[in-house]
Amino acid sequence: MNGEVSSDALTAFAVFAEHLNFTRAAAELHISQPALHVKVAKLARTLDRPLYHRSGRRLVLTPDGEAVARFARDHDERLTRFLGELRATPPHQPVILAAGQGAYLYLLGPVIRDSLPARLRLVNGDRSQTLAAVRTGRAHIGVAVLDTLPDDLTTELLASYPQTAILPATHPLARRRRLRLRDLAGAALVVPPPQRPHRIALERALRAAGVEWSVAVEAEGWPLTLHFVSLGLGLAVVNGCVTPTAGLVSRPLADLPDIPYYAFHRPGALDDPRVADLLTRTRTHLASPPPP
Repeated sequence: MNGEVSSDALTAFAVFAEHLNFTRAAAELHISQPALHVKVAKLARTLDRPLYHRSGRRLVLTPDGEAVARFARDHDERLTRFLGELRATPPHQPVILAAGQGAYLYLLGPVIRDSLPARLRLVNGDRSQTLAAVRTGRAHIGVAVLDTLPDDLTTELLASYPQTAILPATHPLARRRRLRLRDLAGAALVVPPPQRPHRIALERALRAAGVEWSVAVEAEGWPLTLHFVSLGLGLAVVNGCVTPTAGLVSRPLADLPDIPYYAFHRPGALDDPRVADLLTRTRTHLASPPPP
């Protein structure tokens, strides 16, 4: 290291790391963009480590940058809690929850409704973004579907749901209580784009079952998927927590694995009683998943 690291530099970098945009971060800090550039560059020189790099049009934190951002946020929270205890006043910083669109729409609504707006802040992103938000300290708790449990985070299974076929209530298959993949033979399916995890897993399962199918339309997110099914464009396979809209029904697919939703956080995060309370309330709300 080439000097001392100031709390001001850490605070500035934490805000920059959240936005990864100098203009927005400078506006939040109420300083000029050149001034923020100077703070971040000086911090990098002091630590003798590159903290971010450019990838196309995006700024991306380096592994060292992620570590510094995590430390900066932890430092800020510890200081806030300490000052609150010293002054006998509760901390004002909210607990931050990260999750994807599906989790927010179909799982976490009761948790959000029961939380005071001043006590809970939400971050939205896909699985990789949610994991990154927790790893870098941008979020205290993440909720997502995990196929592989990360070694560096503490995980807890919240609920598992069967995979279900979504189809119009008038479709012949709607008369059955349960389906198998072979029942979808020849169907046109509404599916995510090719590189999405759900699409990859579904294609693999259909191929293993010897089921021929076609792409009706590619859709991002369950609401758009349901909308296309309701328009008669095709059938869909979704996580069982997804509630069918009017005119549609869901039927469990017996030969597909259940989908597990996990909560995850950094070791030691539950030392903060606010974070522990959020996880407890989330666990309680999801203890009895709705029937498919």
